[in-house]
Amino acid sequence: MAFELPKLGYAYTALEPQIDARTMEIHHSKHHNAYVTNLNAAIAGTDMDTKSIEALMNGLDMTNMAVRNNGGGHYNHTLFWEVINPEDKGVLSGPLAAAIDAAFGSKDGFQEQFAKAGATRFGSGWAWLCAHKGGKVEICSTPNQDNPLMPSTGCGGTPILGLDVWEHAYYLNYQNRRPDYIKAFFEIINWNVVEKKYAAVI
Repeated sequence: MAFELPKLGYAYTALEPQIDARTMEIHHSKHHNAYVTNLNAAIAGTDMDTKSIEALMNGLDMTNMAVRNNGGGHYNHTLFWEVINPEDKGVLSGPLAAAIDAAFGSKDGFQEQFAKAGATRFGSGWAWLCAHKGGKVEICSTPNQDNPLMPSTGCGGTPILGLDVWEHAYYLNYQNRRPDYIKAFFEIINWNVVEKKYAAVI
């Protein structure tokens, strides 16, 4: 079962000015596409080629760097495109808002801690909001294309929001100003998507 590059469902221009069209095009059609191509090559002819991407991540042999890097790249970017979908974005509310208030004090408290996780990630990586059975939410960061589904990585639980802080995600527009990119990210989160992911976990 070969993995495929997911269609965005929105134009590369749809997130401007927060994320410019050229960055979106390169990020999706070049970077993500390369992860998909390399992942398919890495699992071809093995018992991994019938597994879902989630099953691959959960049962990953962390020494298998081809699947770790490219499988992580595919899973992480697929989530990223979903949580910045500009259609029907909604607002933070309901059970997820209550969980965020319980964990971080407020939406502002959440944004402060999430921004710190992304800004202080040395080199390339991701910031995550993860949900646990029972409803608890937690923030963490992982290097490179690792994610919290992988064994003994991040904060555990299931990622419901992810922010790519690799330079290819923002450098054309923001150069070395990663904090500005993170601030802009908060303006384009699709809370309806994140809420659905949260509900599916708890």
